[in-house]
Amino acid sequence: MKRKEIEQLKTKPVEELKKSLAEHKDKLWSLKTDLAAGKIKNVKEIKKFKKDIARELTLLNQHGK
Repeated sequence: MKRKEIEQLKTKPVEELKKSLAEHKDKLWSLKTDLAAGKIKNVKEIKKFKKDIARELTLLNQHGK
């Protein structure tokens, strides 16, 4: 993610962050099943989604405090 995208994430409301988090988790699950089936070629995409999920969880935890 670029710096602008991270700043946009920081300004999102909690509900949008939760929705985005759920979408990223679904996509990650889909990518993992495709990897197991041998359909996926770009493994870097899995790493990208894991980092996005971690960023969103961090922001949600910061909002909770």
